[in-house]
Amino acid sequence: MTTRLPRPAARLLLLDPQDRLLMFRFAADDRPPFWATAGGGCDPGESYEAAARRELIEETGFDLDPGPQVARRQVQFITLEGDPVDADERYFLIRTATTEIATHGHTELERRVMAGWRWFTRAELSDWPEKIFPEDIVDLLAALLERAR
Repeated sequence: MTTRLPRPAARLLLLDPQDRLLMFRFAADDRPPFWATAGGGCDPGESYEAAARRELIEETGFDLDPGPQVARRQVQFITLEGDPVDADERYFLIRTATTEIATHGHTELERRVMAGWRWFTRAELSDWPEKIFPEDIVDLLAALLERAR
């Protein structure tokens, strides 16, 4: 039996003025390319909210209030570092007025495995040929945007 490490994480649903979602493309040597939201693991003792703000700054350069948690997902996977984890992911919906991000805050690992980024419409996410995580992102976004109206 594989021992899985607990991995609390903050995930960012960052929307531009057209409700397009920012996603990052990952191209690691040990798996096919995939796309995922911005975000990452909480540092020891760090709250999900603090991790959301830190990850937002590191991965996009945006210093914005992440607001309250809007969703939660518990999932098992193997990290890019090869660690099997039990992830407790908390999602934060953040709006930005601009689409130009800054990637100077990326870690060495992120610089190595992040192969690009783009803003996706929900239709594009539905039909994209590569894997998208979380897999239910289109339904999640639709529910959150409907609730916000």
